[in-house]
Amino acid sequence: MLLNQGFTTLSKKGRLILFALIPVLSLLLHFHVFNMDLLGFHVWRQTETQTVIDNFYREDFNILNSRVNNRGNGTGIFRMEFPIMQWLFACVYKVFGYHIIISRILTFILGLFSVWGMYRLVYAIFRNENMALIAAWCFNFSPLFYYYTMNPIPDNFAVCTSIWGMAYFFEWIAGGKNIKVLWSAFFLGLAILAKMPFAVYLGGIGVYFVAAFFRKEKTERKRLYTGALIYTICLLAPALWYLSVVSTWHGNGIVQGILSVTAKDIPRLLDIMVGNLISTLPEMLVNYGALLFFLAGVYFLFRNKANKKPLFIVFLFWGISVILYFLFEMNMIGMVHDYYMFPFLPLLFIIVSYGGWHLFNQPVKWLKALSIVAICILPLTAFIRIDHRWNLADPGFNRDLMVYKTDLQHAVPDNAIVIAGNDVSPFIFLYYINKKGWVFNNDSLSAKDMEAMVILGAKYLYSDSRKVEADTGVNKFIDKLIAQKGSIKVFSLK
Repeated sequence: MLLNQGFTTLSKKGRLILFALIPVLSLLLHFHVFNMDLLGFHVWRQTETQTVIDNFYREDFNILNSRVNNRGNGTGIFRMEFPIMQWLFACVYKVFGYHIIISRILTFILGLFSVWGMYRLVYAIFRNENMALIAAWCFNFSPLFYYYTMNPIPDNFAVCTSIWGMAYFFEWIAGGKNIKVLWSAFFLGLAILAKMPFAVYLGGIGVYFVAAFFRKEKTERKRLYTGALIYTICLLAPALWYLSVVSTWHGNGIVQGILSVTAKDIPRLLDIMVGNLISTLPEMLVNYGALLFFLAGVYFLFRNKANKKPLFIVFLFWGISVILYFLFEMNMIGMVHDYYMFPFLPLLFIIVSYGGWHLFNQPVKWLKALSIVAICILPLTAFIRIDHRWNLADPGFNRDLMVYKTDLQHAVPDNAIVIAGNDVSPFIFLYYINKKGWVFNNDSLSAKDMEAMVILGAKYLYSDSRKVEADTGVNKFIDKLIAQKGSIKVFSLK
């Protein structure tokens, strides 16, 4: 029997069965996505990541030289986050060859490790296996996580390694050996390298060291010194990386954050705050099915006076740091960039697990029954909310790029420098035709820009814009039509 005397006595066998059900269900629900090419919500970020992977595989395996295709006639070196995930994926491509399904599979595996890490994190905090199982189950069906666990973006790697980093941190402060703090620092260093915003997790850890130093006996301070030294050493790599590259991010709104806004932007910022609170939080981060657990978690934390617990200050400053990150970047996050919210997930599902466990152990039968229904519908609610994003009929860009991908790639030589558009991003069109060069958007390509691109080596034009092709200033550079696939025409240039 899985349940002997209520949820509190869920047997070890029952926990193993339910834990094994997580990857099985996730695999079944995502199975139809594995063979799809990149599409859907934020496909521009997916194609950017995949382009870097492709160029590590095909062009330059140096991990310091992440390259994109929208490079004109240049090198395409584009240093933002440290491309640890992209490079590791390229290593697998080196072994098995180029297949987009590899990126899907590897991202899915990263997601499974994130779920396992969530289990480990909650168990390290509460020493309660049933609560940890609730955390893993609910986290797996967060709609935000459910969607991106199939899509190659570095945030998947960062959230996975940060969860493990925090899990080892709590295991260490509970009396674990120093190898735990080494693993914690190592994983958090990887998380920050992969995505700089995860540095906010250091807020809670830093406060712990400061508070513990004044609270511990002198004989115990040696352990604190050792831990602090390990974190310092492991965090040098991300610190050096971002110190060297941030200065090159010219015009990047992420760096400026809220400092770039003016008084007239305040109403929009308030809309963003309210919108994320009443829509993104319950719908995309938590899942409406788990909202009851989240609200219960907040209630029971107050009722049980969690603020009196020794580690409360760690969670308080961890939470404050994440909220400050959101406030600083909310003009960039808006209501669109939902994957910027990944740093919220571990804390949210710690609260969800705490509330869910307490609800399952309430003596009120109808409340326990409602909790069982809530936890059982999470896979369904995640599927309903997200599955339409993988829509082959409406992929989020000109569908002909996907339909005629191979023909468009073979229309001109592989090493040709091209101009391509329309493309709402700098990445989608060039990813699908597997070419380097320039892109344009909104039917906007001036004769002056066209002339400059031709002088710099552009040999072909890929266009789905009849307006651009008819422009007399542009048309004088067009030699002849060499291919047409659907709405996309390929011209040689004079």
